[in-house]
Parts: sequence; structure tokens; C-alpha cells
Amino acid sequence: MKHITIIILASMTLWSSCGAQKVNSTAALEQEPLPIDNGDYDINYIMGKFDPATHRDFVIIPAKYADKEGRYIRKDVWAAYLKMYNDALKDGVKLKVISATRNFENQKSIWENKWLGKTLLEGNINATTIKDPTERALRILKYSSMPGTSRHHWGTDMDFNALTNEFFDKGKGKKIYTWLVANAHKYGFCQTYSAMGSDRTTGYQEERWHWSYTPISIRLTEIAKARIKDDMISGFLGSETALEIEVVEKYILGISPKCTKM
Repeated sequence: MKHITIIILASMTLWSSCGAQKVNSTAALEQEPLPIDNGDYDINYIMGKFDPATHRDFVIIPAKYADKEGRYIRKDVWAAYLKMYNDALKDGVKLKVISATRNFENQKSIWENKWLGKTLLEGNINATTIKDPTERALRILKYSSMPGTSRHHWGTDMDFNALTNEFFDKGKGKKIYTWLVANAHKYGFCQTYSAMGSDRTTGYQEERWHWSYTPISIRLTEIAKARIKDDMISGFLGSETALEIEVVEKYILGISPKCTKM
């Protein structure tokens, strides 16, 4: 029987097809690959319909590492991130988590605030001035996911330091981004939404702040591709546009090719 082992210093995660077992709480975790429907990683998990505060695989991010208290992330992702954080600090780069796990209700609030004009879009555009529902949804989709489709549901993706690409163009922001581009892959992290180009023609606009832990998110992307259909996207204002937009193919799967392979 083949075994795949991913070693993360400080808190190793060992993936084995033989099952899951805690080896040493401070040294290693052993966990089986995620099946499509084992109760914990079913369609509700993939679509964010759970509470990370009560899920056994999630941990709260200590306030010193984030912009505020109360952010959650998967335990295995946290172990990898902590190693990356400490190594970045040695190089004079301080990472800060400004967004992590967002469940369906969190994402619904973000989406509907934009849909109703309570939160302005880029360029100080009020979405309510866009009368056609599909055009309004597409404008919001430049940077925000429809509830049920966000990778932030999974606890594998985090946003670092700032939510504008301009921040990473110069000074401290440029130093952070340059370090991440050169080093994040060593810890399993990938910039999910790279600049649009020949290798990525659909999906959200470039987000230099958004990084995904691929040892887990690759598998979850495969599950999302197999299980989520456009007509399943519902329960929020503007959801009727998902089918026409083809949100699964163009947005859930519209990620950097580098984030689809180890």
C-alpha cells in the first residue's frame, strides 16, 4: 500500500492511506486523505455550511498573528503557516492574517452588503446602480465569491497583510510579496489568484494577498469540481445568476495552475 508523507517541521502532518492517528501533539499529526463523503468533508463542508468554532479540525488563530481575535483555520494549515511565519520573521518579514475561514453565513454577509450597496465596490461603485442582475454579480465577482463557492469556506486559504494589490507594489508590502513568491511554496502555500494571462483566463482578479495551503486545497478543489453544480448555488441575493455565469467552472476552478499540483 502506497504512503504519501508531507513533513512540516514544528508540527508535522503525515498523510497515509492506512488511517489517521495522533502521533505526538507537539511533533506530528497523522491523518488520512480526505474522502468525498465521510461525514466531515461532505458537500456542506465544501460549501461552508458549518461552524469552524465547533469543528474538530479547526483552531482559533492567536490574536498576535492576526488583525483581530476570532479567526479560525484548519489545524494542519495552521501548523504549516506557523513555520512559514517564523521563518519569514527571521528574514525581516512579518506576516499578518487578515482573513481566514469564512463560512457560508460570513460570505453571505459580505456578498449581500455589496449587492445592496452597503459596501461600495472598487472605484466607489454602488452595485445598486447596476440594474442588470448578471452584470451586478459579475462586478462583485471581481474580488468577492458567491456564498457556497469561496475557498475561504475550507479553512485552507488565508489573506495576508492588506487587501489591495497596490500595497504590495512598494515598501514593506513589496518586501512581503517578494518573500512569499520566493518562499511560500516551501511550506505548501500558493497564490491562488495570480495575474490574469494565458494560463488563467477566468476567475477573480489578481489577489496578491490570497494564499492557499495546497496539500489539502488541491483535494478539496477536486471534490468541489465533482460535487458542486451551478444550480446548487442558492440562499442569497443574486444567486439566480450563478447558472448563467457558470460560477463553478469559471470561479471555483479559475485558479492559478500552480495551485492545482504539488
